[in-house]
Amino acid sequence: MKTNRRWENVKYEFRHNGQAMFAAAYLIIIILISIFIVFCNVDPDAIDVVNKLSGPSAEHWFGTDELGRDYLVRVLYGGRVSLVVGVLAMVTSIVIGVMVGMIAGYFGGLVDSILMRIVDVFSAIPWIIMVTVVSLLFKKGIASIIIVIGLFSWMGIARLVRSEVLSAKEREYVQYAKFIGVHPMTVIVKKVLPAVFPTIITAATAEIANAIMTESSLSFLGLGVAAPMSSWGSLLQSSQQYLQKAPYMAILPGILIILTVYSFNKLGDVLRVYVEPKITAGESNE
Repeated sequence: MKTNRRWENVKYEFRHNGQAMFAAAYLIIIILISIFIVFCNVDPDAIDVVNKLSGPSAEHWFGTDELGRDYLVRVLYGGRVSLVVGVLAMVTSIVIGVMVGMIAGYFGGLVDSILMRIVDVFSAIPWIIMVTVVSLLFKKGIASIIIVIGLFSWMGIARLVRSEVLSAKEREYVQYAKFIGVHPMTVIVKKVLPAVFPTIITAATAEIANAIMTESSLSFLGLGVAAPMSSWGSLLQSSQQYLQKAPYMAILPGILIILTVYSFNKLGDVLRVYVEPKITAGESNE
């Protein structure tokens, strides 16, 4: 009954929140385009120096880049890279953060103190310094970016999960399982994890947005994906020297980054209604 009420609140949000509807529709469209763009007959790496930096036309809707490649197709292919990095980096950081948060919150004491001090150390160092230094040690590529972002973005999730576990482990059914001698890992997986799972789902949407922003920042600094592969961040980086002659090269990927990050954050706001049933439908619009 409680779960049904939560889903009713979520449905209400989508029906009465225009921004949430836009975010959901946009994400569905951009994800479908990223999946099916491979069936497009235009090669994103086809060079045509005769038509380089040509403006928008019937043949090239958003013009061409410095090598004459269709810019719209390259942006759409770049979306695949940005979304894949965002999702897989999120999964990496969620796995690490949930493991650390669950162990620290459930066992407490010395284990909690040690793990939280490690979290504090990682959090105290500016992420851009850590990510930049480590990324220089890896070969450029999607796998390296995913690992780097995932390794340095789990601290907030660990703190969030720990706080939820501290509350969940005091519930009667968890205390009873511990009292009758159920193995700690069984209690964590079967009793505690389901209680904090909604919070993890909500945090995941925000983490995807953060990962996309981080990937875009790294690619903009020249530490992201290697050419000829493109991402929204790398396209922004390569457009810097052509801003006056071809401003569309910066506008299109920039808008897509903004809309994607906004949509994932808005989706997280809607899911918050499910996680926190005390938030009545309509309150999250305020």
